[in-house]
Amino acid sequence: MNIPVEAPRAGRREWIGLAVLALPCLLYSMDMTVLNLAVPALSVDLKPSSAQLLWIVDIYGFLVAGALITMGTLGDRIGRRRLLMIGATAFGAASVFAAFATSAEMLIAARAILGVAAATLAPSTLSLLRNMFHDPRERTFAIGVWISSYSAGAAIGPLVGGVLLAYFWWGSVFLIAVPVMIVLLAVAPILLPEFRDPNAGRIDIASAILSLAAVLSVIYGIKWVAEQGFGAPAVLTIAVGLALGYVFVRRQKRLADPLIDIDLFRRPAFSAALVTNLLSLFVAFGSFLFIGQYLQLVLDLTPLEAGVWSLPSSLAFILGSMMTSRLTALARPVFVMASGLLVAAAGFAAVAMAADARNLVALIAAFTLFSLGLAPVFTLTTDLIVGAAPPERAGAASAISETGAELGGALGIAVLGSLVTAVYRNAMETVSPVELPASLAEIARDTLGGARAAAGMVPEAVGAPLLATARAAFTHGLVFTSLTAAVITAATALLVIGILRREGARPAGDVERPLSAPSS
Repeated sequence: MNIPVEAPRAGRREWIGLAVLALPCLLYSMDMTVLNLAVPALSVDLKPSSAQLLWIVDIYGFLVAGALITMGTLGDRIGRRRLLMIGATAFGAASVFAAFATSAEMLIAARAILGVAAATLAPSTLSLLRNMFHDPRERTFAIGVWISSYSAGAAIGPLVGGVLLAYFWWGSVFLIAVPVMIVLLAVAPILLPEFRDPNAGRIDIASAILSLAAVLSVIYGIKWVAEQGFGAPAVLTIAVGLALGYVFVRRQKRLADPLIDIDLFRRPAFSAALVTNLLSLFVAFGSFLFIGQYLQLVLDLTPLEAGVWSLPSSLAFILGSMMTSRLTALARPVFVMASGLLVAAAGFAAVAMAADARNLVALIAAFTLFSLGLAPVFTLTTDLIVGAAPPERAGAASAISETGAELGGALGIAVLGSLVTAVYRNAMETVSPVELPASLAEIARDTLGGARAAAGMVPEAVGAPLLATARAAFTHGLVFTSLTAAVITAATALLVIGILRREGARPAGDVERPLSAPSS
């Protein structure tokens, strides 16, 4: 007779270790946001060209996305705690390098090192959680905390960065990381256990290069689409990335010790959770971006005011993530996810109505609603993705999850951004008043920011109607995009119910057999 084995419960060391693991995730998210505030000041100091400024901003995210798969697999081989500490050391050193950069080239190099170092943080921390928390409900809560740390970093990053920039030079925003990484390096050997795959072989260098090139090409092509629209260079770049990805997958099938386990994708629960996570981030990232623009360019809030008004959505996301384990004690995870997606769909529809009415309070309430609905989805899909992998492959599974998240976010910004832009430009086609020079009319038709700049360069009798038309055009774009996001989110709820319900996704209250024992 088979007797169920009760999973061991986490002790004080694991819970304190969870707080330690949240620190680098907080910084990872903050580093993605604080730089935007520092761009004006560093532009005056370093005088980068337009191309250099783009690389200063973009290279961090590019290298994070490209290096995730390699770093996740490397952690499985050399030890996840060791990789985390190596990455933390590199991140702290690169932060100092960035803070005291004296040229644009130095700052680009520092941001590149930061991106590679940051790619070690997410898979290392998430895979350590997989092995530290064996009880499913405790692991769900721990992953909720892990995800909340990203949201908290995104929320407080602009506030902390704004305070630092008010009193110190632009480089101070990078020095936030240094004391946190010092604390992490001091306590990690004491509080975090080490895990590695004892039977892992060597990393296939060709596979690592292929994965890096494939992901970078696709992300770069998607970003090109978001900034300049569809064109031959973007399509060619994405096609090259997809071709390299195909070669990468074929190579993994032939290797005795592949970089990632392709068989994971044959598990419906794993693939469905990955697609659900990607689609949820698709709608979330695009909406975050355009709601922020709407608050500042349509409702005329300052960046600080827009950040303060966005705080309720960040708090709702944190609350939803933290409450996920309690929700799964009341209902199966599949129904929690589906319900969260339906709540989010209602929130997106409410955003469309509030934006059309230009009602700030209603807009923030709708923003908060869809954040609250999506939070359990991110937590549970991440839990399913990591839990589907064998313990010795948790690092690679975590990297796949994070790479999917990067792709989902980039696709959301590009595709939903293209929708907003298309609606905006279509509505602005008729804007060509006699009093407005042709060059300014073209700028106004391109973006709302351009229309706002053009309106300030002409008499108010011409500029006021132009700006009103541009704001109405952007609002129509946001309304259409929000309704599209609502449809996608509702369809994703049907996907979850259709696939994961048949798979019998394990309720969080069930127990599982203990995973591999930690090595000290």
